[in-house]
Amino acid sequence: MQAPVDRFDGIDAFVATAKAGSFTAAAQLLGLTPSGVAKSVTRLEARAGIKLLHRTTRRLILTPEGDAYLAACTRAIVELEAAESALAPQDWVPQGRIHLGLPGAFGRRHVLPGLLEMAARYDKLDLTVSFTERTMDLVQEGYDLSLRIGELKDDADLVAKRLGTQRLVICAAPAYLERHGPIHTPDELGQRDCITGPRGQSRPAWLLSTPEGHRVQQEIHARHAFSDGEAMLAAGLAGCGILQMPTWIVGDALQHGTLVPLLPDFAGGEMPIHVVWPKSHYLQPKVRAVIEMLKSLAGKEGSGFEP
Repeated sequence: MQAPVDRFDGIDAFVATAKAGSFTAAAQLLGLTPSGVAKSVTRLEARAGIKLLHRTTRRLILTPEGDAYLAACTRAIVELEAAESALAPQDWVPQGRIHLGLPGAFGRRHVLPGLLEMAARYDKLDLTVSFTERTMDLVQEGYDLSLRIGELKDDADLVAKRLGTQRLVICAAPAYLERHGPIHTPDELGQRDCITGPRGQSRPAWLLSTPEGHRVQQEIHARHAFSDGEAMLAAGLAGCGILQMPTWIVGDALQHGTLVPLLPDFAGGEMPIHVVWPKSHYLQPKVRAVIEMLKSLAGKEGSGFEP
């Protein structure tokens, strides 16, 4: 008599491989051998009748079918975990692995301490934290939640909770101004050396607030671009150009005079800060716990979250 087919066999191996990028890395996560993971994925492909991964000598690449299947598997796993959590006792503590995406400098300075405190308090809560300025696809990439700075795009697959804002200030080092002279109008930013984050726009611009209270986009000349706020700050302190940075990262430098504010009549631009997570019928305790921690953090003075 033929044994019944296990329709879920190989799914964990496939998801881990797709996210880790190799059978070896997936095997380490699952506590299996690389050959065992590879065979499990091969059996899944045979059972499903589709090729999920292109295998080369250097890397594994998802096929279009594999990409769609990964998204479906990820959604199913999230829903299953959420259903199990909803049925758990009310005093059930956060546990399991939680995947978070945080903006680099802000996440390290203001969020990481709270996460580490949670990890120390809950022995069964495991963290996987990525620091990136990239807007990640939470559902596709298997993240539980992310902190995003800036205006959000409409996304029916996500839920967002506004935590606060960060206020922006334009500034430069005295050494830069001594070499290149003061700046008097926003239009001059189009000819001066400006320091920006990742170049996501063909015509980079800064958000300014006019004396009349209007928000405007001012095009700038982006001479230097860095993927991390701490690197941008270092470049500004070195006299490499003009910065527009949140007050929480340049406040000490402004106070000590190593940076000086510019265009005060046009400063005051703000960017909202949200925590976002995939929409689901249930909110897992581990996700709920991190959201509550962030909400509590946002209410504290000096947290980086301005009202």
